[in-house]
Amino acid sequence: MDAPVDLDVLASWMDGNGLGEGPIADVERLAGGTQNILVKFSRAGRTYVLRRPPPVLRANSNETMRREARVLAALKGTAVPHPGLIAACEDETVLGAAFYLMEPVDGYNATQGLPEPFAHSPELRHQMGLSLVDGIAALGAVDYVAVGLTGLGKPENYLERQVSRWKGQLESYADIPEWDGRKDLQGVNRIGDWLDDHRPSGFRAGIIHGDYHLANVMFRFDEPRLAAIVDWELTTIGDPLLDLGWLLATWPDEAERSDAGTVAVQPWEGFPAAEELVARYASQSDRDLSGIHWYGVLACYKLGIILEGTYARACAGKAPKATGDDLHRRTIWLLERALRWIS
Repeated sequence: MDAPVDLDVLASWMDGNGLGEGPIADVERLAGGTQNILVKFSRAGRTYVLRRPPPVLRANSNETMRREARVLAALKGTAVPHPGLIAACEDETVLGAAFYLMEPVDGYNATQGLPEPFAHSPELRHQMGLSLVDGIAALGAVDYVAVGLTGLGKPENYLERQVSRWKGQLESYADIPEWDGRKDLQGVNRIGDWLDDHRPSGFRAGIIHGDYHLANVMFRFDEPRLAAIVDWELTTIGDPLLDLGWLLATWPDEAERSDAGTVAVQPWEGFPAAEELVARYASQSDRDLSGIHWYGVLACYKLGIILEGTYARACAGKAPKATGDDLHRRTIWLLERALRWIS
């Protein structure tokens, strides 16, 4: 295959870092949930996965790679399932962007299809759903200062900044004259006002993944347990309960559970209800979950505004129209869900 990175340059960099010797072989482009590039290869009997930004870099692409690598390095030895970091390169001139090498994950993404015995066992799927919560409970329990992540984010006034931050993001889309989405988002200001009026009075800072849902985890083949949490590009230091809120915001409700077309994983029967997810988190965390409803609404608001950005770019011809239209529908769905939750 034509590799999306210069293998000769990569091999030279690996030589300088003591990472095997000889030719790079078995090169395979991996599918991922983002535009970032994932390449699996072997060298001197060891398998690696390279992760780097897309060919056309965004303003923060290189910084995002550095942050991901820093967090994966810090998680070594913790109870959080994650891809093991092998080495990172912050120098953008080597491959044209910052990148890192990680261990391959022996697992599967449930949104791409369930293998046996999970496809025919509601009981195993129930345990899979609970293990999804175990991952973020473990992440939220990590002392970010002790593992060297001070300065990764700004936890001061984290919750107070959320609505203004994302309201400003939404307003920035008006700079794209072709964007016509605002007419469909009538309730968005009401949601923002509700979030500001009902904000929790405080929180305990910790590591958050930032985009936690079924498509961003891999499960083990041998048991109903997480193999790794992946796609760490939105990771920061903030309120870990937002990861649980994000999971709730993207979790099917009772009506959707019977509609096969709206649920990413099939079959869905057996996966826990949202209330069970919250109870599972509470069983292994001392964080105050009395306001978890607020975090779910914030997740709907934030995720909806993020997705609407792709629709705005699609309106201007800078992203595929079909993708933009699909994400615009998803934004409307998320905001309608938030409006139901605050009514």
